[in-house]
Amino acid sequence: MKIGFIGLGNVGSKLSGSLLRNGFDVSVYDLSSQLTVDFAKNGAKIGENPEHLMNVCDTIITCLPSPAASNMVMQKMLPFVKEGKTWLEMSTTDDAEVKRLGAEVINRGGKAVDCPVSGGCHRADTGNISIFAGCDRATFEIILPLLTTMGRRVLHTGELGSASILKVITNFLATANLVSCAEALTVAKAAGLELGNAYEAIRISSGNSFVHETESQVILNGSRDISFTMDLVAKDIGLFQAVADRVSVPLDVSPLLIEIFQDGINKFGSRELSPNIIKRLEEVTGLSITAPGFPAEMVDYEPEEPGYEVQVNKF
Repeated sequence: MKIGFIGLGNVGSKLSGSLLRNGFDVSVYDLSSQLTVDFAKNGAKIGENPEHLMNVCDTIITCLPSPAASNMVMQKMLPFVKEGKTWLEMSTTDDAEVKRLGAEVINRGGKAVDCPVSGGCHRADTGNISIFAGCDRATFEIILPLLTTMGRRVLHTGELGSASILKVITNFLATANLVSCAEALTVAKAAGLELGNAYEAIRISSGNSFVHETESQVILNGSRDISFTMDLVAKDIGLFQAVADRVSVPLDVSPLLIEIFQDGINKFGSRELSPNIIKRLEEVTGLSITAPGFPAEMVDYEPEEPGYEVQVNKF
């Protein structure tokens, strides 16, 4: 199987790296020619453009920053889709958009899957990230070896578009966790508590979360580096709100999160690291929410292991 990978950003570079590391035939393309040159040093072939990759590869993977970017790339590739071609959309995108583009791929004889990832760049780097996959079961069986190479836990979520909905749901929850962790740590500091103790108290309690165990550490270190920026958070929670609007569910927390991150972007810039949303509170209180002994970046200490399909529990 020849794989074309388009988009070598924070996540795409790591997912494509897992494929290369495990012996897959991978050609890459990115607007940054330096990124493609770097991948060529690790054994990847360089694609001339998206159209070229669709022509020479069996499976094309896109991992891009926005629905608009995915659409731009797909419009270049669609004329070259035919039977035997499979498109995997690994971007965090709009479910309606992935259904629209996927239908065009399928109508031309190809297969389409939305398979976004969740778990952080540090887990994407080790092949231990989780992957959702939306497609028919027959297509899922074909692509499962690819997904279990790039990720540890792979969940077949149902029809095309279902994975993208679940992805923005989980990103909404992660954002709510991030904001609540920022508020909790700031209150702890203002109340005179030692922040190392506060971190551990939350970690061993009912207030714990994946976000606390990871992002709170780099918040307290002061680096705030999770390779994810405020504009990407704003995009993701905006996509979640769009799903809620389409299905007519009135929400309270989501609009507030959108407001909070828009304020953060206005104050600190769209490319500010997302955990620095805590700076809004640091500036108001005059407190520095840092503590010694915490790492500067999130690291996945789990060894890389073969992935597997997650079976849904029937309670």
